Amino acid sequence: MCVALFAARPAFALDCALDRVELRGDFGALSFQIEIADDASERAQGLMNRDSLARGAGMLFLYQTPQRVAFWMENTLIPLDMIFVDAAGVITRIHENAVPLDRTPIAGGDSVRAVLEINAGLSQRYGFAVGDELHHPAFGPTAAWPCT
Repeated sequence: MCVALFAARPAFALDCALDRVELRGDFGALSFQIEIADDASERAQGLMNRDSLARGAGMLFLYQTPQRVAFWMENTLIPLDMIFVDAAGVITRIHENAVPLDRTPIAGGDSVRAVLEINAGLSQRYGFAVGDELHHPAFGPTAAWPCT
C-alpha cells in the first residue's frame, strides 16, 4: 500500500497511473494518491478500522459495470467525502462529511462505475462539483478525460 504524505497537488500533464486519480473542473486540476478496491472483499473492507487518511490520499472503488450502489460508514473511523462517478469518469453525486460509524445507507445513484473516498471537507475546500471529471485508466478510452 502506498499512501502519500502530502496534500492533494495540482495535476499538470500527468500520465494515467493506477495509483493516482486526477480530478478537473472549475477549480483547476488536482491529484490524489489512491488505493484501488476492485473486488467484493476489497470493496467491503474499504477504509474501515483506519485511524487516519493522508490529506492527498483516497480510495477508488471500481465496479465492472455501472450499477446502483450504496455505502455506509460502519466500522469506518474517519469522516469521508464520497464522490460517485459514472462510466465516463464524470462526477454524478457528492456526499460530503459521511459520519463515522453510521449505518445509514448513502445512495450513490443507479449508474455508478466508481466511488472516490477522500477526507471529509476536501470536496468543499477544493470546489468539486457534479460534472467534474476524473482521469484514471479504469475509465478507458471513451472517458470524458481519457488516458493518452
